[in-house]
Amino acid sequence: MSEHKSITVFTPTFNRAYCLGQLYESLVRQTNSDFIWMIIDDGSSDNTNELVQSWIDEQKIAIHYIYQNNQGMHGAHNTAYQNITTWLNVCIDSDDFMPNDAIECILSHKEELKNDQLAGLIALDANKEGTILGTTIPLEIKTARLNDLYYKHQVSGDKKVVIKTEVVKKFPLYPIYKGEKLVPLGTLYLLIDQQYQWLCTNDVLCIVEYLPDGSSNTILKQYKVSPRGFGYSRIVKMKYAPTFSEKIKSAIHLVSSAIFAKDAKLLLQSPNIILTLLAIPFGVALNFYIRYKTSS
Repeated sequence: MSEHKSITVFTPTFNRAYCLGQLYESLVRQTNSDFIWMIIDDGSSDNTNELVQSWIDEQKIAIHYIYQNNQGMHGAHNTAYQNITTWLNVCIDSDDFMPNDAIECILSHKEELKNDQLAGLIALDANKEGTILGTTIPLEIKTARLNDLYYKHQVSGDKKVVIKTEVVKKFPLYPIYKGEKLVPLGTLYLLIDQQYQWLCTNDVLCIVEYLPDGSSNTILKQYKVSPRGFGYSRIVKMKYAPTFSEKIKSAIHLVSSAIFAKDAKLLLQSPNIILTLLAIPFGVALNFYIRYKTSS
C-alpha cells in the first residue's frame, strides 16, 4: 500500500494513547491524502494497539502499525527508516500534529526536491497559538545545510525536517546501547549535512506541544541514563562541528558522558584527544552540575 504513496508520516510512540488522537484527527483533515501514517509503538503497555486498530478499521487514512520492544526514540526512528518505502518521510511526534495543509505544502515542492543535491526539506514548527518556534528562515536562503542555518545565518528554534528516504538509507542507523534509551536525533542530520543541502521553506508543517513527560522536558535525566548515546553524539559533533567553540563544548560533554558511563575508553574515541584531555576539568564540573540538577 505504501508504495503508491509519496510520503510516510512516522510517529514513535510509548504509552501515548491519551494524546495520539489529536495527531490522527489532523491527518484525517489533510487536504492531500498522498501519505501513509506509520506508527512505531515502542513497547507501549496502554491501549495504543486497540486504539490504532480502531483507526485502521475506520479506513479514513492509510495506516501501518509496527510494535517493537522498547528501544527508545532513536530505536523507533531506526525501525521507521528500515520499513519506509515511500519517496519522502517526516517524523511527527505523538504529542504534536500537522496543520490541515501540511502534506499539500510538502508536495508543492515536489519538482524542486527532485534535485539530487538535496536531502529533503527544512520547514517550520509552531505552537498552538500560531507562534513560530524560534525564527523563520531568511527568504533569500533557498538551500542550505541545517547546521549553517543555525551557526551562519543565526536561525533558531526547532525546525521540521522532511527527508528523502533514499538519502536516509545511505547513512548508518543510530547505535543501540544496552540499557540506554536515547541517542540525540540531530546526529543523523549532522551526518547528512556533510553530503547534502536542504531545500528551505517557511511553511509550517508541525504544531508542537511539549508535554511534561516528553523528551524535551526530561533531557537532563536522559543525558544521565544514556551516556553512551550522548557520547556517540558528541564524538560525531566534534568531528563535524562548524565552529571551534562547538568542538570544545562537545569535548566537555564527552568527558561528562564518559563519567556517567564509568568508561574512560569513551574518551579514546574522540577525534581530538588533546582537546578532550584539556576539557577534563570542565567535563567533571558539568557532570557534578547535571547530578545536582537531577538529584531531586
